[in-house]
Order: sequence, then structure tokens, then C-alpha cells
Amino acid sequence: MCGIVGVVGKLNTKEILINGLQKLEYRGYDSAGIYVNDGQNGSLVKETGKIKDLEKIITDNISGEIGIGHTRWATHGKPTVENAHPQFSEDERFYLVHNGVITNYDELKSTYLSDVKFVSQTDTEVAVQLVSYFSKQGMNTTDAFKKMVSLVEGSFAFGLIDSQDADRIFVAKNKSPLLVGIGDGFNVICSDAMAMIDQTNQFLELMDGEIVVLEKNVYHIFDKDNKEISRNSYTVDLDPNDISKGTYPHYMLKEVDEQPAVMRKISEHYLSDGINVDADLVKTVSESDRIYIVAAGTSYHAGLVGKEILENLTDIPVDVEVASEFGYHIPKLSKKPFFIFLTQSGETADSRQVLVQVNELELPSLTITNVKDSTLWRESTYQMELLAGPEIAVASTKAYTAQIAIQAVLAKVVGTLLNNEQALNLDLKEELSLAANGMQTIIDEKDMLKSLTHDFFENQDHAFYIGRGVDYAVSIESALKLKEISYIHTEGFAAGELKHGTISLIEEQTPVVAFINDPNTAEHTRGNIKEVQARGANVLVIANEKFAYSDDQIILSSINELLEPLISVVPAQLLAYYASLERGNDVDQPRNLAKSVTVE
Repeated sequence: MCGIVGVVGKLNTKEILINGLQKLEYRGYDSAGIYVNDGQNGSLVKETGKIKDLEKIITDNISGEIGIGHTRWATHGKPTVENAHPQFSEDERFYLVHNGVITNYDELKSTYLSDVKFVSQTDTEVAVQLVSYFSKQGMNTTDAFKKMVSLVEGSFAFGLIDSQDADRIFVAKNKSPLLVGIGDGFNVICSDAMAMIDQTNQFLELMDGEIVVLEKNVYHIFDKDNKEISRNSYTVDLDPNDISKGTYPHYMLKEVDEQPAVMRKISEHYLSDGINVDADLVKTVSESDRIYIVAAGTSYHAGLVGKEILENLTDIPVDVEVASEFGYHIPKLSKKPFFIFLTQSGETADSRQVLVQVNELELPSLTITNVKDSTLWRESTYQMELLAGPEIAVASTKAYTAQIAIQAVLAKVVGTLLNNEQALNLDLKEELSLAANGMQTIIDEKDMLKSLTHDFFENQDHAFYIGRGVDYAVSIESALKLKEISYIHTEGFAAGELKHGTISLIEEQTPVVAFINDPNTAEHTRGNIKEVQARGANVLVIANEKFAYSDDQIILSSINELLEPLISVVPAQLLAYYASLERGNDVDQPRNLAKSVTVE
């Protein structure tokens, strides 16, 4: 959520800021703004809505070699122009963009700023007014900025410009992600490397509590103790073409279609010559007595599938925990726990606060993420990359299936070491190849799925997904996909639980999507289908070819039952896509949602 860009030392600053903000749209936002200074005069432009709405009010005469920009997802205060960033000081000298949440802003406001007239409802304005306050006390801008940072509590990524000394950007971070990009005669800041990858591929890793003063030819990094430190940049290997929609109308559709290629890429990287997994990681997991998977949202759902895979292939008990709950209600841990963090962005704040506690306990951890060098990647003991490529649509698709596949790779290699019979007999490379083929078969049936979507979800406000075993895990993820982008109220249930209360919600034509891929419960789920049909439900069946009936609408090719979710979730992704499209929604950027949740 929220996105920051900034540049110093480029003549086309305005264009760079807008282009960068457009690449951060995937993070979710409801207003945007830029501040540009030419050394003499500054221009502030803010607007609610989308970047295209901001562009309409940016005039040709706005220019300069330094600027900052922001996309805001409302937390403190409604989405208004006044609350949009950049925020500015009362004397209009300082301009600030901010991601995160300042928890003690009320206290700071009453302590230092009782005489200041505020124009917004944001915690961010408190931060920029503090810089102005300390500047008026005689501090230079660097010291005033450092003083403000030392006082604020919570999560933040700051970028500040002093209009009276407009050749530097002042940067700081704590918990919220922020990168510094190094160019030739210019430097940039951004929340995500993809925002500035067309300008540079050299970036600086910033640690919590650090402050950077950025000029066009030089940068200075200060640690928590205010000591200047040096750090080399690293290269981000990201193809700008990967973050383009190309010929696709939406990122989500492109990312659904990329899933077969992701399965092949994972297989090639991890399984092409034996199994390419850190031997120390494998040994540590094999010696653990319980695995805790910590995640949120779609990643949590991938963890539910991973639990089935890991337990079956390793015989190690697995618990799957909601990160936002686990961090504040840690259960009694086993004697030799191992933690797996599933996160698409590697910046999920809820998961990170759990990892901080895990590290304090000196317990081993693995981050499985799509973003190398992200916060969770850096701070965990071990790392495995999803290799899914940039995922821009808010509704996660290829990251979900990649997370399942990577967990299967880990389970296979650990189980093999432990002489688990299922692991020894599983040809995972072959199964991922079959999964890729099965995915492609479904993807090639888009017209059929579009038609089914119309038949089942048109004019419907409620829907249910049901399944048993690993199908239940897929039901929960499928329900999330439909609700988050179509806005149809959707729930995923264990099929056997319907008769324990939920069946009371079934009415004439209520859509019920049933998954049948579990050999142990296939016929039981058929019985549950009969129960809802008897109450008038309109049932759509997604079934493995081994258990399919002739009148089932979607029949899937058969692979190992533990890996069947790789295929079975794909039609659900496309049903959600077409339901959203049919309702005229913004498929890639659904209301109220953000791609990367960087606040707790």
C-alpha cells in the first residue's frame, strides 16, 4: 500500500515521477501527488482518484531537477486532496511523502505543534510540521529531519525536500520498504525497484533506523547512532518488459496465463540437476519437530495447501498461522520449531513483526518470496525465491501457485532425506510438468469459463465454494478471489460443514462451486452437492478426471492429489476475473485493497 518515488538530478523529473507512480499503482491507492522544484520555485499538484486524474491537472510549465511523488491509500483521514501527499509545512518550506503509520502523532502534535494550523487529518503532516518546528529552533535541515525521525514511533518511509535548499532529498525508513537508486549524475528513491528500473538497476539496501541525505552525485548514510556509514549498491535483475501488460487488457489475465511457464521455471531452477536447495536448510528443517507456516491472505491459503504437502512428504507436523494473530498471541512452541514465512512481496508487515520475534528467540526461519532482497528475505535465516516474475494485479494468482510449488520442492527434498516413502516415490519434476500442462488446458478454455461465469454469477450477490481436504484449502482461496475483485459476497467452506448451519443460507439459484479432487472424500462431497441442490442451489463442479461425472462442467487433468490445487485453482481465478469484468469493476486494482500490505 502507498508508493513513494523521488529523483534528484534529472531534467525530466516530472515525467519520471509520473511514470514511477504508474508502476506503483498495483500497490493500491486512492489519491496521488507530486512536488517538483526547479531551484527557484516549487510546484505541488495533488488529486484524488487515479494517476490519470493527476496527470490531467499537471501543467506544462512544471519542471525541475528534483521532485517527490506519492500514491496514498487512506489511513488517517479520508481520500481528499488535503490528505493526499506530499504534505507540507505551514510556511510551505518543507514537503514530505510518507508510507506507514505514525502511532504517537497525537502526542507529538500536542507537545510541539499546538500553535500550528493543520490543513489535513493525516499523521504525515505532523512529521513535516515537526521538521519545520525544529528548523525554526535553529537546526539545519539535516538535523531537523534527524530529530523528527528520532521522535516518531511506528512504521515509516520518508522522503523530504526543503524548498529553500532544493538539491537534496532526505530519506529515512523503519519497517516500511524504501530503496535508494544510484544513477550517473542523478539518484532516485522508490518503494519498489520496478518503479525506477527504467532509470537504474543499481540500488542501495536501507536498514530500519537509517537516514540518507541524497544529492545528484553523492549520498550519505547515517545509522541509528548518527554515524556515517558506507554501503555498496547491488544490481536488481528485473526486465522492464516483465512489468508491462503487453497485449493483455489486464495484468491479472496476463499473470494467470503465465502460470504454466512459472511451473516450468521452478522445475528448471530447483529440479533440473537433482534438487537445488540449500543443504543446510534441508538439514535444519529435517531436524525440526514442528513447522510453523506464517502468512496472510492468499499466502496463508497457499500455506494450508503446503501443510498437506509437507506433512505427507516429511511426517513433520505443520501448523499454519495467520500472521496478524500469531504475532500477538504466540502459542506454546515445540522444542525444535522451524518457521516458514510465505509472502509475495517480502514486505508484509504482519509477517515481519513475527519474524522479528522469531529472530529474538534465535529460531531458524525460511522466507519464500517473489522479491529477493526484500525485508523478510534479508532478515530470515534461509531464503527460497518464487521465480514467478513481477505480479502487478492486486489479486494474487501466479504467486499463489508458485508458493505451493516451492513448498512441494522443500517437502520433496526434506522427505527424501528422512526416507519418507511418498517423497521417495514422488517424481516432482514430472508432476510440475503435468501441472503446467493441466493449467494450460484450462487457460485455453477461456471462452467456456467466461460463459460459465455469466450463467452462474450474473445478478448474484452471494456465492459459496466447497470442498474437502486439500479442496477445502482451494475453496477458501477461490472464494477470496471472487469476493475481492467482483465484490460478490463469497465464502469458502469445508463441504461437510454445510449441514451444520451454513446450508440455511442456500436459496434458489445460489451459486455453489464444488471441488472434487480428493479420493477419500469425493463421494461425500457429491452428497453435499445433492443437499444444496435440494435447496435450489445452482452448482458448478470442478472435478479431477478420475472422479468426474459426465455432467460436471469443468474437468481437470490428473496429477498427484497433493499437487492438484495447482490446477484446480486456475478455473476459479478465471471465474473471478470474468465476474469482475462483467460487473465493470477495476480488475487489477479493486476498491479498498492494496497489493503490498506494509502496515500492521
